[in-house]
Amino acid sequence: MTREWSDAARPLTRPSRLRPGSRVAVVAPSGPVPAERLEGGLAILREWGLEPVVGPHVLAVHPELDHLAGADADRAGDFQAAWCDPSVAAVLCARGGYGAHRMVDLVDWAAVRAAGPKVFVGYSDVTALHEAIALRAGFATLHGPMTATDTFREDAVAREHLRATLFEPETVRTLGLPTASALVPGRARGVLYGGCASLLAAGIGAPGGRTHARGGLLAIEDTGEEPYRLDGILTRLLRSGALAGVAGVVCGSWQECGPYEKVRAVLAERLGPLGIPVAEELGFGHGPAARTIPLGVPAVLNAPADGGRCTLTVEVPALL
Repeated sequence: MTREWSDAARPLTRPSRLRPGSRVAVVAPSGPVPAERLEGGLAILREWGLEPVVGPHVLAVHPELDHLAGADADRAGDFQAAWCDPSVAAVLCARGGYGAHRMVDLVDWAAVRAAGPKVFVGYSDVTALHEAIALRAGFATLHGPMTATDTFREDAVAREHLRATLFEPETVRTLGLPTASALVPGRARGVLYGGCASLLAAGIGAPGGRTHARGGLLAIEDTGEEPYRLDGILTRLLRSGALAGVAGVVCGSWQECGPYEKVRAVLAERLGPLGIPVAEELGFGHGPAARTIPLGVPAVLNAPADGGRCTLTVEVPALL
């Protein structure tokens, strides 16, 4: 049986693809950014024919909390200014870390919505912004490598998948590594959403947060969460009702989350009783060769019971 999305989970508005000469803004909504890593990432963007512009506070460090890239208001201001600049085609995050959900409520989301859709790329802590852009502005986004990270600078496979998504999105509509397999077999159809599982759990009860998942196809991954902590994260999502009505779940990488057999046991025990298809090891998130996953677009998850390869196929290109 194929599960359909409901009226509460309609596809979001997609932005236009990038082209040579597109102006792209780099912002730091979370942790501090090492200058040398930023320069390496900017050089790659220029090699792609893009014109990167760096937000005023990207290299800032909070005077007291050095895990933050400057003050919350400054990080929010950089994000909003970039989004509302009509000459900017994309807003790219420099890195994750911690701090996005400290600044997310300082953004004028009415202004963002009025500015229209733009390409937005990030993952990890940036999950808080993916959710806000989806729920408060109604725009599709990209869960993918960030400009100043090792993944973007050194992982050629991950970088090329992002490049293809940005410039030739019709060429990357079927997602998933050869390792992908069915944790719970089946077929599901819905609108993709998600990101870092711990950030989704942290957003429960927050202003403008998600209260259910009816018609959604959940994509989750994480890093540095031991199996017992991952158990707690999934339990919080389940008990809060945040997963109510979810059509299926696709799992990415679980870097530094402990032995995978223990992680797998938690995923199976917590998600299996939902009675929906669950796929594992699709290859997005913090792991190597990470695929870029479009959020806010309709997709079909195929998780064969016969042990065949699982696939996640987006029904439309990630970008127009």
